[in-house]
Amino acid sequence: MTETRRAETAWLAVLAATACGVVVAMNIGKLPIALPLLRGEFGLSLTAAGWLAAAFSTLAMVSGAAIGIVADRLGALRFCLFGLAASTVGGLMGLTGTSENQLLISRIVEGVGFLAVAVSAPALVSAASAPAHIRLTLGIWSCYMPAGASLCVLLAPLFLERGGWRGLWWLVLLLLLAAFLTLILQRRHFDSAAAGRHQGLTEVRGALLQPVPWLLTLAFAAYALQFFAVVIWLPTFLQEQRDMPDALIALLSALVIAANVPGNLAGAALLYRHVNRGRLIAGVSLVMGLAGLGIFHPDAPDSLRYLCCLVLTGVGGVIPVAVLSSSVVLAANPQQIGTLQGLYVQGSNLGQFAGIPLIAGVVAASGQWQSALMVTAPAALSGIVLGLLVARSGK
Repeated sequence: MTETRRAETAWLAVLAATACGVVVAMNIGKLPIALPLLRGEFGLSLTAAGWLAAAFSTLAMVSGAAIGIVADRLGALRFCLFGLAASTVGGLMGLTGTSENQLLISRIVEGVGFLAVAVSAPALVSAASAPAHIRLTLGIWSCYMPAGASLCVLLAPLFLERGGWRGLWWLVLLLLLAAFLTLILQRRHFDSAAAGRHQGLTEVRGALLQPVPWLLTLAFAAYALQFFAVVIWLPTFLQEQRDMPDALIALLSALVIAANVPGNLAGAALLYRHVNRGRLIAGVSLVMGLAGLGIFHPDAPDSLRYLCCLVLTGVGGVIPVAVLSSSVVLAANPQQIGTLQGLYVQGSNLGQFAGIPLIAGVVAASGQWQSALMVTAPAALSGIVLGLLVARSGK
């Protein structure tokens, strides 16, 4: 990517852009833990609750790349601020909602805000980074999803106890306001990503017709399938099979999600040292596959199962960094970063959207949790193959 770069990294600006992602990711983490309260207050059916939970992933799966193209046209800073504003509006709509339809609309608006930030903030991180630090700073950015989701899960019991689900919504709204103001204060560091640029179809095709982004997108989908299989499986297993207290289930589940953050940072450090991203994806996919065998093996002790959960999400955290950081290498200019980020977000949500019902289907058909390996093992194998193909490209 040919572009005049800054001499030094503006670290506060990098953290400000990353914080935007963390806060909007809290909108994803807040719903599952508050869903029982919402169902009780609004009389939500299981179907309605399912649509609320699926609103984000469905929206991202069908429109991630398109929203990325819009971000590139309007400018990353403007679109990131729009995303924070949309998330705020969606949260306020949820607070004042009186029906399940209003709740669903509020989640869709929050989902638009999440996507807007997810595809635009990486360009801000890039703009605020010196060339030598871009792999590291984009690695820090990639922590936004597990950091936001796990932070919300850990803080939720305190706010749910004192203010019900609305207390949790107000917490996220206040943090969104803080993120908005912080980004405004750091806007001088995002000059190269502030202005949009009209992209014709030729330039959009130039970004999307490269084979490597599509390989990375599929690798991200394979990773997401395995990650969410564990994140969804663990609380259900602990509740139905081990009858653990809700507080302990929340803590153990949050730790499994939070373990992804050190993996993100380790991935950033490895890429900073110019380790090949394709080999990283292949190697990590192998580890995730082996960890999956330990998790779903019928004779494995619970301590080993939980350790394998931590390994899968922790070591697996390298893959989001390897994928998301590639946009700087593959984009012909900063205005194409959003397009590629949107494609990657779309792949991640495709893995989540397809993987959860697939696993539920095979487990329900067999009546045994180990049947989940029929889904997770092929995903791990796909990640290995895709990683090796990326490695051969030299990107």
